[in-house]
Amino acid sequence: MKKLGVSILGIAFLVVSGMSVSSAEKPRVDAKALFEQKCSTCHSIDRPKSKKKTAKEWESTVMRMKNVNGCPITDEEAKVIIDYLSKNYSK
Repeated sequence: MKKLGVSILGIAFLVVSGMSVSSAEKPRVDAKALFEQKCSTCHSIDRPKSKKKTAKEWESTVMRMKNVNGCPITDEEAKVIIDYLSKNYSK
């Protein structure tokens, strides 16, 4: 009977520890799709795609769109978009 209790306790520990690991993982975001969806609400996506900027310049542009122009994106979404633009449309 003691072995059964230890086995159940061990299984419960594995299940709980597995849950904490999987809940810590963030779902992958399709950065290109997010960029296209959010940025096209105000202007053609050809507009930013025609530019070449540094990561700092992209950050400035995206944060201006968010904070001044009212682009409906969260800070986390802004970071994803900035990273995407920096990797794909940089100087």
